[in-house]
Amino acid sequence: MAVMLQAKDALEWTYKGEGGVNLVLAYCGKSPDFVGKVLRIQKVPRNGSEYNGHSALTTHECLLWGVLEGLDSEPTREIIEQLYVQQVMCPLLGSKHVDAGIRVLVSREFLEAVENKVLCQRPSRRVHDAKVNPLCDSVLLITDHSIFPHVSGIIKNDFCLSVEIKPKCGFLPILEFIAPENAVKTSISRFEMYQALKMNQGKISHISKYDPLDLFSGSKDRVHNAIKSLLMTPQNNFRVFLNGSLIFGGLGGAADCTTCMVDQAFDYALKQVIRAEDGMHTKYFLELVTESVYKSGLLNRVLEVQKLDIIDIEGAIHLYYDIVSQPCMVCRQKGEKERYASLHSIPREQSLKIVRDYLISATAKDLSMMISFKSRENGDLESSCSTVYLKSTNQIFDYKVAFIDLDMKPLKKMEYYYQLDQQIVSCYVKMKRAAKEVDNRESIKETSQTN
Repeated sequence: MAVMLQAKDALEWTYKGEGGVNLVLAYCGKSPDFVGKVLRIQKVPRNGSEYNGHSALTTHECLLWGVLEGLDSEPTREIIEQLYVQQVMCPLLGSKHVDAGIRVLVSREFLEAVENKVLCQRPSRRVHDAKVNPLCDSVLLITDHSIFPHVSGIIKNDFCLSVEIKPKCGFLPILEFIAPENAVKTSISRFEMYQALKMNQGKISHISKYDPLDLFSGSKDRVHNAIKSLLMTPQNNFRVFLNGSLIFGGLGGAADCTTCMVDQAFDYALKQVIRAEDGMHTKYFLELVTESVYKSGLLNRVLEVQKLDIIDIEGAIHLYYDIVSQPCMVCRQKGEKERYASLHSIPREQSLKIVRDYLISATAKDLSMMISFKSRENGDLESSCSTVYLKSTNQIFDYKVAFIDLDMKPLKKMEYYYQLDQQIVSCYVKMKRAAKEVDNRESIKETSQTN
């Protein structure tokens, strides 16, 4: 797109949300080039040096991703990220469900104007951590998946309801390279264990009952239980939009920024789409989401990509050190070089593939799934969208599914992934041990009182 956004154009973009890497703005103007689109604008840490937008892959990343055409020769990380979505994630998840977007040129004045405009709307934790990177020369324009293509704004009898779900990791790793003290990883989902660490760090005030293993199970009852658990404790993993406007869930700040109770206002908002008696809209909404997730089968694709992680981070970290030609810090710390000798003897090309697949898997473990619904009225023309029947309300809905947040993970994050993994497991094991000790003391106390 030849246009370059200037400072005055910032007036036509509104804050929609953000993740750890990008700020997301929705378009509120009338230009046909931007209606139904969002901008993803790169952020930079406030306490670090500004990333200038012209840093391409590192030498070791070129080695890792050189198998993909042109990826190692692009001049900027931003273009590389877009090619990664096009060449890696689109084929794996289906091009119908992924929009790689197009680059739009921006002036520094536009980025500075955006930064000032949205400052008061951003969660305080996000403001403290990062700001818009003023040195980028382009941003990514992609489809706004919280609305249908023909829905822009509120149209009478034409409402769009959208759900954003962050499924997280939906499988348990194998034991082969997992340390004995971390064996719990093979029976408890990472999400459940991570809840304990987040509670310990004060990042959440309620432990979520959501289990990704339920969502990926293929059982409709377990899928329904997973969606219900997400609704009761959404954290950063569940949001609902009506015609593109957030009506439930957080903006991307603290993980526990929303209430655990679903209030009447949310139930009332749902009546625009779901026909039911007052107080019943939320119940049928859960049924609608469950039916669409189950019927689409798209989580099977996500799970296949996640399972590209074949030896867990506890195995992949050894190959990482081989790739970057550094002494293996894990072998040095654990003093168990013989145990991991088989990993360090793997041919280089195979090591590159395993680590590359691990990073692709990491993208799939961190993506979001957007499901948008529009009630099909009598007389509506045939739609190219999939349909789902909600028996409880006798309604047919057109729905479409898209995957977003498909960022390429930097190779240098391997060390971070390993350290976080060890921290998560250690905290969970300590929490369970402490809970067991409390139970034992209570049991002894009850026995002595009985005697």
